[in-house]
Order: sequence, then structure tokens, then C-alpha cells
Amino acid sequence: MDSPATIFVQALHLLCAQDPDTMAAIHATLRSSFAALAAAFLLGAPCGFFLGYAHFPGKRMLRLLVDTSLSIPTVVIGLVVYGLLTRRGPLGQWGLLFTVPGMSIGLALLAFPLVVAHVANGVAALDQRLRPTLWTLGASPWRACWTTLHEARHAVFLALATAFGRVVSEVGIAMMVGGNIKGVTRTMTTAIALETNKGEFAQGLALGLVLLGIALATNLTLTLIRRRMDETG
Repeated sequence: MDSPATIFVQALHLLCAQDPDTMAAIHATLRSSFAALAAAFLLGAPCGFFLGYAHFPGKRMLRLLVDTSLSIPTVVIGLVVYGLLTRRGPLGQWGLLFTVPGMSIGLALLAFPLVVAHVANGVAALDQRLRPTLWTLGASPWRACWTTLHEARHAVFLALATAFGRVVSEVGIAMMVGGNIKGVTRTMTTAIALETNKGEFAQGLALGLVLLGIALATNLTLTLIRRRMDETG
């Protein structure tokens, strides 16, 4: 085994030289993560807004289900999606198993409750006088909803950043639904696990450095959002 310094230099060389296997894992990770984030946001943001804004029977139970879904093990989500996409599953004819779109479906299911919970929290935490004030000023229902969402925009950005950080580092779903196919569905996390087991520490470290950079950027974004929320709160 090479020394840690040698492995680190080799990892930097792989990144600078744009090693094909390393780049393929990075691209697969970003493609599946951004697709999952887009789907989770388009579906989850309206649901979160409704959950935080409206009053209806069963709201507490629905909120309990959303909060509970945040702690579902990712391997369970992967198992469910695998069952749906397998040849004998209800979605098997689409041929999505062991593909990047198939991984995106599983990651979207992981990110969906995160988006719903954060957006609902942001809307519910707004000044309770906002809605009656808007109605007093003659705002239409759609205008009142849009203004409320605009006031909760920092919570929406927080939901996006949190969900992205969650899906980009996921292993279980990517392994079960993607199949860890080299050059196709092998993501950074699954590649790190595989290459480390093979003794290829340089490539694992190279991908780890990329993930650390993404994590740092995500955490900086979350910090800026929280600071902005504190300043405007």
C-alpha cells in the first residue's frame, strides 16, 4: 500500500487529468441528483406549501406521516423502487432498472419528504397576521398564496440545499436501483465503496475530495440562507 501522501498526489492527478472512470462517476452522480431534486421540488414544494398554509381535517396526521417518512431507511426506499422497476413490477416495461433515470426516481422519493417538511415549516413559521392583512388589502387567493410563498423563499432555498446534500451522498438507493454499472450508473459513493474494497485508494480519495467539495459548498449555502433568514426574521 502506498503512503497517504502518494495516494493524495495520485488522487489529485486523476482529477486534473480527468480520468474517464472518475469523471463518469461524477457525471452519473450529478445527473441523477439534479433530476431527482427537480422532481422532488416540483412535487414537494406545492405539497409543503399546502401543508403549511391550509387548515383541513387530518392535517396533524398528514404532518406526522411526512415527519415519519424523513427517517425511513434508504435501503427500504431502494427495495421498494427496485420492486416497482423490476421486470415483474408494475413499471418494469419502462426498462428503468439499472439506469440513471431509475436511480433518479429512488432519489426523488428520498428528497420529496425533505422538501415538503422544510417548505411546510417555512410557511407555517410566517407571521400569522400576513394572510388577514393580504385579504384586507384586497389580494386575490392566488395573489395571497404567491406573496406567502415569496415570504417563505428562504425556507424554499433551504429545502433545495438540504435535499441536494442528501441525494448526492446517497449509497443504498444508488447501489440497489442503479446496480453500480461502470461508466453508466456508478456514482461517486458507490465507486468509493467499490474502489476502496479493491485497494484502489487513489480513485476513492479523488471522488471523496469531490464529495467533500460538494458538501462544503452545500453547507456554506445553508449557512448563508440561515443567516439571511435570521436577518429578515
